[in-house]
Amino acid sequence: MSPKSNVEKRVKDIKRNTRKKYSAEEKIRIVLEGLRGEETIASICRKEGIAQNLYYKWSKDFLEAGKKRLAGDIVREANSTEVDDLRKENNHLKQLYAGIAMKNDVLKKSCIGQGIDVSDI
Repeated sequence: MSPKSNVEKRVKDIKRNTRKKYSAEEKIRIVLEGLRGEETIASICRKEGIAQNLYYKWSKDFLEAGKKRLAGDIVREANSTEVDDLRKENNHLKQLYAGIAMKNDVLKKSCIGQGIDVSDI
């Protein structure tokens, strides 16, 4: 690689790593601020340090998601605590099932030892 391309790559990496990442809440706050109409979109974007086309993209996404939700087209996504609770419950049920399956196998073996037909079990 030439020295110039190394420098360009390094500059791109620095820009990429220092770029601000906005949370969903921040994006919603910015979009709602623009929808209120108290300030111009340009001044909001300047104040937040974002490009106007990014604001309009967020605004479009926000309104489209709301429209779909009101129309009932999308299912609400589970939040992380709900997912964690469901995983715990799933693991608990798996353990219960494993215990019952082991007891069933023991019973079948004891029945076979006593000469009882277990083909129906």
